Amino acid sequence: MLRTIILGSCVSVQGILEKSLPDGRIAVRVGNQVFTGNPVAA
Repeated sequence: MLRTIILGSCVSVQGILEKSLPDGRIAVRVGNQVFTGNPVAA
């Protein structure tokens, strides 16, 4: 599933959902890098 996360005040990343973390953040994979951040509301 493709998801978008916010990394800072104006940086967003879109990638494949890897996992959901207990604090509400999610991890997404872009190529062979994994980014963790807050999900963007639909």
